[in-house]
Amino acid sequence: MAKSNKIDISQKSPLNGDLEGLRGRERSFLNIIVITAIFTVIVSILMLFNYLQLANHDPIESATISALSQRLADDPNNAELIEEIRAFDLMARKAYFTSQWQIKTGGWLLLLGTVILVVSLRYYFTLIAKIDEPDENISSQQTNSILSSKWLLATGATLILLAIISSFLSVDELKSYEVSTTIVDAGNDVIEVVDLTKQKESDNISTPKETENSVIEVLPNEELTASTSAAKEPATIAVEKTKIVTSNFPTLPDLQKQYNGFRGAFGQGISLAKSTPTSWDVSAGTNILWKVKVPVKGFSSPVIWNDKLFVTGANAQERWLYCYDKSTGKMLWQQQANNITGSPATPPKTSDDTGLAAPSVTTNGIQVVAIFGTGDIIAFDMNGQRIWAKNLGVPDNHYGHSSSLITWKEKVLIQYDTNKGSRLIALNIETGATVWETKRTSHISWASPILADVGGKIQVVTSAEPSVAGYDVESGKELWKVDCLMGEVGPSPAFGNGLVVATNEYATLAVIDPSKGSIVWENNEYLPEVASPVVADGLLIIATTYGVIACYDIHSGNKYWEAEYDEGFYSSPIVADGKIYSPDMKGIVHILKLDRELSKIADVAMGEAIMTTPSFSDGRMYIRGKENLYCVGK
Repeated sequence: MAKSNKIDISQKSPLNGDLEGLRGRERSFLNIIVITAIFTVIVSILMLFNYLQLANHDPIESATISALSQRLADDPNNAELIEEIRAFDLMARKAYFTSQWQIKTGGWLLLLGTVILVVSLRYYFTLIAKIDEPDENISSQQTNSILSSKWLLATGATLILLAIISSFLSVDELKSYEVSTTIVDAGNDVIEVVDLTKQKESDNISTPKETENSVIEVLPNEELTASTSAAKEPATIAVEKTKIVTSNFPTLPDLQKQYNGFRGAFGQGISLAKSTPTSWDVSAGTNILWKVKVPVKGFSSPVIWNDKLFVTGANAQERWLYCYDKSTGKMLWQQQANNITGSPATPPKTSDDTGLAAPSVTTNGIQVVAIFGTGDIIAFDMNGQRIWAKNLGVPDNHYGHSSSLITWKEKVLIQYDTNKGSRLIALNIETGATVWETKRTSHISWASPILADVGGKIQVVTSAEPSVAGYDVESGKELWKVDCLMGEVGPSPAFGNGLVVATNEYATLAVIDPSKGSIVWENNEYLPEVASPVVADGLLIIATTYGVIACYDIHSGNKYWEAEYDEGFYSSPIVADGKIYSPDMKGIVHILKLDRELSKIADVAMGEAIMTTPSFSDGRMYIRGKENLYCVGK
């Protein structure tokens, strides 16, 4: 007769203890099973409810915002309506990303609960099998208990399966904003180079009609096409450099005398201009030297070199680069970014406050380069003659590409972080050929790169989720990286007093020592959503979307002051002539003294919404509103 593996009621097992001990462990595991099952069922129900909410309410396209936008089209100057739309949009985006966090967290909790449930059931049934039931009643009760447990397990498994399916269906709600990969290859390196010798001088200034009908001749010159070599660094593609025709690239002192890109020299938000204006009246024309309406709207900020000022404009049909005389406001030339190989026939979908012309141009006084939300990048000389153009791959970005360009010596630098991959790219500013390209592990970002002199060497510094990182400008090699950001990163980094500042809303304000790649101090009291910080004279200035400007000591993190306003800030604060210029979204330029004590100088209304960042040159302020471009000064 086979020996039973069960324990007789009158005996004890030297391995498993007596029957009472086993009964106690059985009850403990049963309690764990019940609690865990209830927990996983609740989490599953919540995830299913969250899925149904997202399925029935588009997280990006709100019916309320659409209705308000239609009203705004009929009444474009209604400031209260603009504010109401902005508030609804912010609320919708916050709710959406909260839902995404809940789905991710719920998935991990569901996984944890399921593992605990399965392990507990395994041990529970093992204990049942080792216990000898004394009579038929107990056996019947335990049979019923096992049957009930199996029904509970089946029901819970069904709910868990439904929750897992709903999580997979929920996590990609931005699919409608994705760009089809059939439009263009993201690695496209086709460069269109224009034969300048065959362009007529009369082509320098073009009208929209002329530009659409113009024939652009391409030089089939093999010397202007870069060939890829073996990568010296794991994530960096090194490319053979083309011959550089020009050697007189501007130095840092040269750039500081100009305003050659977003937030000025090196993108650091500081202007050396003196006697900058503190009072003007747009309606009366007092100290308004000129005001012009930009033909096609955009959110790029003014860029200045000597007597020329550059902005861009774009819509679904056309993309333009405009050049104005900075003294008179007269348009010197305008050129269209068209006939570019790889450019999408249908532009990607963007939000209204980004559009296709959010990035600012960059110039070295020899070439001027513009990039658009289609992925098209194009270079002209200072007289408007087209030099080269290419498409970098249509950016997969649910708001639209907004990272501005920056230049150093022969390179134009592009932070190209999208939903389908992130890259830091250096192109030859004279030919468009790729000098180097570094693949990044960071997520999508709307921030712009800056340049920083760290230990006598120039670095490219970027902000994205989750990393703030520095790269060698010559090779693209990553030099340091600090993981401290999360979510939607809009503000660009800042640099001053040897320290890097990175921040974004719902994350942190981190001050980093780039020589060590470590955080010096952190704070999360005031965090900007869009406006970039600025560092000057040992002070760090932050402007938030909820209407607060705050000043900190860059070394210690000690807060000196805070100023509260009725409107929030998209425009980044700029320091000029010992003053802080910070326009709010309603169009009021707040001017404060750059000091350790709060000192307000003036609050001057522009009369229209301001989403861009002001520029300064020769004691004048240049600022772009929703409709118009202004020159302010005495």
